[in-house]
Amino acid sequence: METNNTPRIPLIWEKAPEFKAPSTTWMINFPENYKWKWVVLFSHPADFTPVCTTEFIGFQSKKEEFDKRNVELIGYSVDWIHSHIAWVKNIKEKFNIDIEFPIVAHPSIAVNYGMLQPSADDSHTVRAVFIINPEGKIAALMYYPLSNGRNIDEILRLVDSLQMTAKHSRATPANWPNNAIFGSDVIVPPATSMEEAEANPAKYEHKDWYLCTEKMPK
Repeated sequence: METNNTPRIPLIWEKAPEFKAPSTTWMINFPENYKWKWVVLFSHPADFTPVCTTEFIGFQSKKEEFDKRNVELIGYSVDWIHSHIAWVKNIKEKFNIDIEFPIVAHPSIAVNYGMLQPSADDSHTVRAVFIINPEGKIAALMYYPLSNGRNIDEILRLVDSLQMTAKHSRATPANWPNNAIFGSDVIVPPATSMEEAEANPAKYEHKDWYLCTEKMPK
């Protein structure tokens, strides 16, 4: 049962909680600084942890792909800015990789985004991912335990799916764009009337009246 002391996880299509916080690159005023942008906000249990370090390297290696999609990356952990700076410098020293996206520091973010879950550790956040659309609303969220690193390619795939849906009002099948049956085709909204149920199969590729598809829009 949720109590007043239980952090509440923001839900899909709710406004993402606002925050103003220092980061390793600049003072971030969210969402004011990110108008008309998609944002991937991802949290880490703590700085200088092995799984987190591999994830930072993974996100940085895909940063150009996120840039192509008009997506800004924001990292977060409960540690303070001086620790963030030292961690970024350590990654540069040990792996010769520059972390170019900001890492923010402010304890209220963990609380407002429900990252401190009662069933997890009391002081460390779970691995959370929030994909936030240009309207500042949460379009998708994912949570991982502390021990398991995220698949950055899956986050990119989900961004592609969300952006396609937002622009073209189409859904995507499992494993899109590599579905075993439909490939990269997308799903037309299902019929909501007898008239549409009869007309849609004549207009689209279909397996039945409720499952019609078309080629992925360019």
